Amino acid sequence: MKNGFGYVSLLFAITFGLLFGTTKVGSAARAFGVTPAGNDESVQAKIARAESAGPEKIAKTARVVDNDAQGHERVLREGDNGFTCMPGNPKVVGEPPMCVDGPSLQWFADAKAHKPKPTNTVPGITYMLAGATQRSDSDPNDTTSPPIQVGPHWMIMWPFDPKTTGLPTMHGDSGAYIMWAGSPYAHLHIMGKP
Repeated sequence: MKNGFGYVSLLFAITFGLLFGTTKVGSAARAFGVTPAGNDESVQAKIARAESAGPEKIAKTARVVDNDAQGHERVLREGDNGFTCMPGNPKVVGEPPMCVDGPSLQWFADAKAHKPKPTNTVPGITYMLAGATQRSDSDPNDTTSPPIQVGPHWMIMWPFDPKTTGLPTMHGDSGAYIMWAGSPYAHLHIMGKP
């Protein structure tokens, strides 16, 4: 991702569509540098990759969205359970497939708007069960560090403090850690599948 927000950027683009009642978030997607996964890929392949991010019971009935080459949101399949799954772009660091709920979308929108802290009133859930790549465990704006491979994980989008939880601030192959520690947007990563 050009701006370093990686998967966060994709969530922001989708967030604007959900928060403002539009299915076309092209200008938001372009502003955040969201890259479509490729037009040569079939819709079914994109849906399958998006579904790989979440638990089967959630992913099979979630809304699936992607962005076209112009950055416009494209609904690949409607859903009915409050989750949105995205295929991401496996060619770009920080754009993994994911499944997110509404509070997670709000959390990421608040971060992008540089609000002092998240405004969601309940924790959000974000699934990345197909794994991910990222640049940093501590700096969401890092665009230069070598890619870090992160195995399957899921996240609770709610402020967590490593000092009170006793959790580490760097990921490992198992267990949990606090990502973006020291910021109001520190959140909990749980390695593995729920």
